[in-house]
Amino acid sequence: MTSMAPARTEPDLSYLLDHTSHVLRTRMAAALGEIGLTARMHCVLVHALEEERTQAQLAEIGDMDKTTMVVTVDALEEAGLAERRPSTTDRRARIIAVTEAGAEVARQSQEIVDGVHESALSSLPDDEREVLVRALGRLAAGHLEAPVESPRPARRARQRG
Repeated sequence: MTSMAPARTEPDLSYLLDHTSHVLRTRMAAALGEIGLTARMHCVLVHALEEERTQAQLAEIGDMDKTTMVVTVDALEEAGLAERRPSTTDRRARIIAVTEAGAEVARQSQEIVDGVHESALSSLPDDEREVLVRALGRLAAGHLEAPVESPRPARRARQRG
């Protein structure tokens, strides 16, 4: 007896989001790699420029664990793009300060990130672009804002930033 797979009643949203996210990440990695950055390095630089932030705050924004954050900041320091400094508001805390060279690289990397995003969205007609971005924004701020607890957690596929 041959078993039949159950009929789908909805589009495979998991596949669509996973696949497009994966391809977008590979394109982003290749584009940022041309200036010697990773997406995580870009994320840290841009968010550290916005305001004085500690390594822990930046890790939270970029959805990075402590080890990944340390490795990322070490790479930024080695490249002369950022440095750990005492906070101006809390003498117990250390912040990640972007150097002048780092600020210039952050400007370049933001142009690259914007270009990768624009390129992806340009494959859609204008009216579909706006609907897609608005709908994804609603999902990210609403129903799919936070992961649920599970005895078998799903692997995290991406970081913010």
